[in-house]
Amino acid sequence: MREQHEDKTARHLQRLSEALDSGTQSQVQRLVNSLSGAEIGDLLESLPPPKRLAVWELVDPEYEGDVLVDVNEEVRAGLIDDMTAEELVAATGTLDLDDLADILDDLPDTVIREVLQAMDRQDRERLAQVLSYPEDSAGGLMNPDVITVRADVTLDVVLRYLRLRGELPDMLDQLFVVNRSGKFLGRLKISDLLTQDPSLTVASMIDTGSRAIPIDMPDSQVALEFEHHDLISAPVVDEHNNLVGRITVDDVVDVIREDAEHSVLTMAGLDEEDDIFAPVVTTARRRWVWLGVNLITALLAAMVLYAFEPTLDQVVALAILFPVVMSMGGIAGTQTLTLMIRAMATGQVSASNAGAMFRKEAAVGILNGLVFAIVVAGIAYFWYRDANLGLVMAAAIVINLIAGAIAGALIPIILKRMSIDPALAGGVVLTTVTDVVGILAFIGLATFVLLQ
Repeated sequence: MREQHEDKTARHLQRLSEALDSGTQSQVQRLVNSLSGAEIGDLLESLPPPKRLAVWELVDPEYEGDVLVDVNEEVRAGLIDDMTAEELVAATGTLDLDDLADILDDLPDTVIREVLQAMDRQDRERLAQVLSYPEDSAGGLMNPDVITVRADVTLDVVLRYLRLRGELPDMLDQLFVVNRSGKFLGRLKISDLLTQDPSLTVASMIDTGSRAIPIDMPDSQVALEFEHHDLISAPVVDEHNNLVGRITVDDVVDVIREDAEHSVLTMAGLDEEDDIFAPVVTTARRRWVWLGVNLITALLAAMVLYAFEPTLDQVVALAILFPVVMSMGGIAGTQTLTLMIRAMATGQVSASNAGAMFRKEAAVGILNGLVFAIVVAGIAYFWYRDANLGLVMAAAIVINLIAGAIAGALIPIILKRMSIDPALAGGVVLTTVTDVVGILAFIGLATFVLLQ
C-alpha cells in the first residue's frame, strides 16, 4: 500500500514537473486541483521552493486549509509567509477544530485573533479545550464536535434529529449516548439506527461493551486501540467519564505515519518536520550535532585501536580482518535494537517480560556467534593458513555477536529509563559498544595468542 502511494506521488510529481517546464499554467492548475489536499501537500513538499510557491498560487482556496494541515512545519511556514491575512483567515475558517488546533500556533497573531473572533463562543471553548492537552495525547488528537443522544428517546426521534441537523461529521459510524450531565453511557451504531424498528428506544440498542478512550492516553496507545478493535471512530472521556470528543481513524493514520517517519529519521539524527529542500547551509548546520557525536564515538574506538598499534604492525592480517568483526557485531546489535525499539513503541515489552526478551536475544547472539565463527574462522584459515588466526577470529566473532545482541536489548531500556528517545540515541551508543568490544576482543586476543 505504501509503495502504491509512493508511485502515485511520483507520477503526479512527474506530470506536474513536465507541465511546469512547458509553461502551461492552466494544465498545472487543472492537475493540482484534481488532487486531494493531502496529495497536494505531498507534491508541494516534493518541489524546490521556487516551483513550490508557483504551484501554491494555483491551488484552489477551498483546498488551502487542508494542505496547510498536511504539510510539515517548515514547508507550512513558507506557505503561510506567502499568504495574506485575509487568505489565511479564509483557508483556516473551514477546518475542523482538531485540525485548526494543529496549525494555530503557526499562524500570525493577527490571523489567530480574526479566526477566534469569527467563531461562536461554544467553538472557542472547544478549541481551547483541545489546545489545553498535549499534542501527542488523545485530548490533542480528538475533535470536540460530537453528536450525542439520550438513552430514553426512540430511534425515530434520533433519525428526525439527524435530518434536522443536516450536515454530519465525517466517518460517522456511531452516535454516543450520554446522560443529562454529559457522562458517557455507551454507543449507538448507525447500522442499528438504520435497520432496527424505529419505535425501539436507544437504551435497548446501546452498546456498553467497549470502553471509551481516556483523554490523557498517549496517541501511540490510541493507535493500538484502533488496531486491536478495528475502530473507525471512538469516544474520548475525561477523568470523570464526561464525553469530551471523538477520534476518527484518519487522525490515527496520521499518528502511525508520523511515528514511522520519526523512528526512521531520528535514528539518523534527522527531523521529519524539516523541509527536504531547505538551504544547504541550514541543512548542514542541523546535521552538525549528530555528526559531532558520531565523531566522538569513532575517536573513542580509534583510541582503543591505537593502544594495540604494535600488534597491528606485527600482524598485518589483523588490519584486514578486524573490520569483519566490528561489522558483524554491529549488524547483530542493530537487528536486536530495531526489534526492541519497535516492541517498546507498540507496548509489547514491559518490566514483566523484559527479562525473557533479554535472555532470548542473548541466546540468539550465542547461536549466531557460533555459526558465523565457524564460517569466518574457515575463511581466515583459507586465506592465511594460520590456525591460531582462525581461532582468534572465531572467538572474537562469538564475543562481539553476543555483545551486540545484549547491547541491542539493554540500550533501549536504559535510554527509556533516562527519558532519552531510544530511536534517537540508540544507534550511536550501540555502534560505540560493538566497535570497542570488537577491537578489544579481536586485537586483544591476537596480542595474547599470536604474539606470545
